[in-house]
Amino acid sequence: MVPELNVLGLAIPTHGFFVGLGVLVAAVVFTAETRRRGMVRYENLVAVTGALVGGAIGMRLSGWAAQVDLSGLPSLAAAWEFGSRSILGGLLGAYIGVLVAKWLIGYTERTGDLFAPAVALGMAVGRVGCLLTEAPGRPTDLPWGITAPVTTPACPGCVAGEAMHPSFVYEIAFQLLAFLVLLWLRDRLSAPGELFTLYVAGYAVFRFAVEFTRANETVWLDLTRPQWFLVPALLLLSVRLAYNWRRGRYDSPRPEPRAARLTSTSN
Repeated sequence: MVPELNVLGLAIPTHGFFVGLGVLVAAVVFTAETRRRGMVRYENLVAVTGALVGGAIGMRLSGWAAQVDLSGLPSLAAAWEFGSRSILGGLLGAYIGVLVAKWLIGYTERTGDLFAPAVALGMAVGRVGCLLTEAPGRPTDLPWGITAPVTTPACPGCVAGEAMHPSFVYEIAFQLLAFLVLLWLRDRLSAPGELFTLYVAGYAVFRFAVEFTRANETVWLDLTRPQWFLVPALLLLSVRLAYNWRRGRYDSPRPEPRAARLTSTSN
């Protein structure tokens, strides 16, 4: 584990460093995508601000929710300061933050296509911090299992020195692959904004599956809190995907008729 990085003589928390780097990378990709699509405008800056604020709030509040049990409730202030930084809570908070920000300024244009590739690559970078600071996963006999020192934070079901799933490596690989697929799909969908829907759906399925290799505590029916969070989310996403599929919203845009192209060229 690498809890701190030495940068120019300064000790910087590893997890926070890579989360910040991931946000920076996402901002660069988002800016490049807005320029590519000719959508550089202040409304999108407001949407990004809403995503950052909502994501920060969602991560902190999800840390508080994860601690709720019958033995007592931690104070909201303490959870804000020390709560776990849940990726799922951050994504939900960022999504709500964008919606609220756009509502406040009366901006109705879809922005999901701008966010999807940026979020995927930013998540891949941010997860490097998790890989270097958190318990990797549950015990495994697979040849690529990794071990963690005794100082690793609590890992339910894990034994110090025993090979464990490199669950964060799985997620980094998924996010990098998702980024490439999203770049390939971004001009191949007829419905604006649905690129983000496909990304969230793909990540939800992956995250539910990868939780079986993670070191998270199971709470009911051998499922973790993130998995129970994802159950209703997956149902809603399935309904939306089926609805959009039947209406052809995931079809490639139809090419412009040749006659129309000739007319526009002659003009």
